[in-house]
Amino acid sequence: MFEIHREKIEWAGRTLTLETGHVARQADGAVLATYGDTTVLATAVSAKSAKPGIDFFPLTVNYTEKYYAAGRIPGGYFKRERGPTEKDTLTSRLIDRPIRPLFADGYKNETQVVITVLSYDLENDPDILGMVAASAALTLSGAPFMGPIGGARVGYIDGEYVLNPVLDRMAGSALDLVVAGTQDAVLMVESEAKELSEDVMLGAVMFGHKGFQPVIDAIIRLAEKAAKEPREHVVDDTSALEEKLRALVEADLRDAYKIKAKAERQDAVSVAKKKAIAALCGEGVEDAVDPQKLGGVFKELEAKIVRWGILDDKIRIDGRDLTTVRPILPEVGVLPRAHGSAIFTRGETQALVVATLGTGEDEQFIDALAGTYKERFLLHYNFPPYSVGETGRMGAPGRREIGHGKLAWRAIHPMLPEPSEFPYTLRIVSEITESNGSSSMASVCGASLSAMDAGVPLKRPVAGIAMGLILEGEKFAVLSDILGDEDHLGDMDFKVAGTDEGITALQMDIKIAGITEEIMKVALAQAKEGRIHILGEMATAITKGRSELGEYAPRIEVIKIPTDKIREVIGTGGKVIREIVEKTGAKVNIEDDGTVKVASSDGKAIKAALNWIRSIASDPEVGTVYDGTVVKVVEFGAFVNFFGAKDGLVHVSQISSERVAKVSDVLKEGDKVKVKLMGFDDRGKTRLSMKVVDQTTGEDLENKGGSTAAPAGGEAAPAAAAPEAEAAGEERPAGGRRRRGPRREEAAE
Repeated sequence: MFEIHREKIEWAGRTLTLETGHVARQADGAVLATYGDTTVLATAVSAKSAKPGIDFFPLTVNYTEKYYAAGRIPGGYFKRERGPTEKDTLTSRLIDRPIRPLFADGYKNETQVVITVLSYDLENDPDILGMVAASAALTLSGAPFMGPIGGARVGYIDGEYVLNPVLDRMAGSALDLVVAGTQDAVLMVESEAKELSEDVMLGAVMFGHKGFQPVIDAIIRLAEKAAKEPREHVVDDTSALEEKLRALVEADLRDAYKIKAKAERQDAVSVAKKKAIAALCGEGVEDAVDPQKLGGVFKELEAKIVRWGILDDKIRIDGRDLTTVRPILPEVGVLPRAHGSAIFTRGETQALVVATLGTGEDEQFIDALAGTYKERFLLHYNFPPYSVGETGRMGAPGRREIGHGKLAWRAIHPMLPEPSEFPYTLRIVSEITESNGSSSMASVCGASLSAMDAGVPLKRPVAGIAMGLILEGEKFAVLSDILGDEDHLGDMDFKVAGTDEGITALQMDIKIAGITEEIMKVALAQAKEGRIHILGEMATAITKGRSELGEYAPRIEVIKIPTDKIREVIGTGGKVIREIVEKTGAKVNIEDDGTVKVASSDGKAIKAALNWIRSIASDPEVGTVYDGTVVKVVEFGAFVNFFGAKDGLVHVSQISSERVAKVSDVLKEGDKVKVKLMGFDDRGKTRLSMKVVDQTTGEDLENKGGSTAAPAGGEAAPAAAAPEAEAAGEERPAGGRRRRGPRREEAAE
């Protein structure tokens, strides 16, 4: 029934198996790939004829992680996978980018690649395996795919490159880099790094390229046994049409691309295109040309004019040379109520970026194959249609928005302070208000500025720059800070972000068959010069995180309590912690290791909550002076709440150095007093004294120069936290419950 073909290789210490002929046999190409105990199924189907009415290649890549792959049921109310997660979307883009340039020119048949994660061993990330399986499925399908490609992940651990490190080892890696390409060249790079040098990054790319060559060889061997016959694909000869267009509009296009302003330039190009359509596609024209076909040739002519102009004259569309960065204007503190805000303008690209600080309650729960975890740093990118002077649908973020946001996230993430240093949840939103080239890198710069404006102590400011490439034969030109037109008409989109110390994120997409190590080296060196220049411009606005948070930002203080006290602070069913939150107005978050985060925009609320928590989790110290509140007056003294929920007796003899005939003449319920903890009687009852404390200054009169203030957390909680005692001699233990104290005669000295 089955004609199964397999290829097995040892790759980075584990067995990689590629199998076809067993599953999904009706797809044009299907490969079951296994690496360790991670298994994915990749299928490729391409329509038999071109889709009419389109001028682009309709390729769709869908990567899906199934929760059963890790033996899990999806969290939340819905127990079925409900559309792509962020990881699914990012991996779909990761696989799409290196395979798209390898389809034959002019191929317009609708093509879909579906990668499904069937098994996940919690060691080998299925994204790389999915890329390999997709490449193999396309190679077997018979579609005009000029592959195969290979892919690999590269780590940098203890100063050495590691190929496809397992998940546990990645935690200690200074680099997470994914590289894909053919036997001869690199096509795609995606990475996050901890300020690594250009040489280290380039070395990682080439190490990965060499590392996946055995995978390409295995796919070729599998294709030799199981590939379908290649489809016939004929590319139209458009040379005659191009000659007609040259005669008609070449001069117009050359003049148009001398206009520096984007909108005016686009208008001039549009006029030239309408002229060509009228002359070659209009009614009554002999041998009229299909407008769609003319559009494709017109675009090719545009590209040639721009590309050769740059290669020959070293002058770009807007008049710059190859290395000059457009004028930059950084602004911070632009929104009055935001915690941090910035506008970063570079030429005709502008990002309005806003930073918001939150508490532990604002962390995002992410339900992933490996389990549920919390993320304290969020970066969201929005690209409204008005940013390019167009109308369009406004809805959920698309793949582009998610991908650009993640790239900016990777750039900023390595520079964030540790939670112990800055215990806030941070959300940054980049609103692209103008776009003409590299809005993702503008988002990186704006994110760095807005975070520092919000008081985030970044280790160093981060900037980003997009590089382009024009490659014709042996001639090439690397362009710094590319325009939108240079991106569309060029051969490379190479984005580098980092600090003055090194690279934190690198993304590269190649639109041709690949580029060499020499070109990448030039691009990285040129990008460093541009990045340092941009950082210098940003420094005119702000250089480090503000020393104080904004007026409207929440304040968070962190303490540590013994883990065996966590239950007491929370209380039965959360009763105690709810009472703390309700009475003080502060937010309280307690972690399993005893870390307590208390947040509020009101410093008094934080202090009250911390004192309350400390009073539960610790004991008062003998000889220390505390602020207290009289909660009950009796004939022989007064009971004072002095340490959270703890009360103690100030005997009539300890109220004043002068004789007190009647306690109620001196004290009444609600009075604020200062008391010293004298110790405990033989029954364990608390003894307090007022007369040994200066009631104005809080000075300990018995021990001048000694401790005169309550230790951290020793100050009494607010009155609401300490309701009136129910009986004489009452003491309330942690948790707020009351127990009946000794009889009056027992409490008296």
